[in-house]
Amino acid sequence: MEKELLPRWAMGVDCAITVVDTECRIIFMNERSRQTFASRGDIMGHDIMEYHNPRSQAIIRRLLDEGGSNAYTIHKNGVKKMIYQTAWHKPDGAIGGLVELSMIIPEEMPHYIRN
Repeated sequence: MEKELLPRWAMGVDCAITVVDTECRIIFMNERSRQTFASRGDIMGHDIMEYHNPRSQAIIRRLLDEGGSNAYTIHKNGVKKMIYQTAWHKPDGAIGGLVELSMIIPEEMPHYIRN
């Protein structure tokens, strides 16, 4: 991903940000993302499909083909996280790949209804 398109705050924000292109190659990882996947070594440039099961691969393909978003929560290593995956678009409107945000969330969180 071109450096000028990346906001500086993305490197230090307290959630993992991982960006892939339409070939499913990792093109950006902020510091939290690098920490999250450190046990796998340097995975920049790797194909994310090698880290996902067939069900997840189908969701990734759908998002790359159709756009849209996918959100869910997980428990991993005693920590609850929210995962939000969404297509990103090039200036011409074409899908350029996916962005995944992974953030630690509390077990119980307030939910507000606002009008």
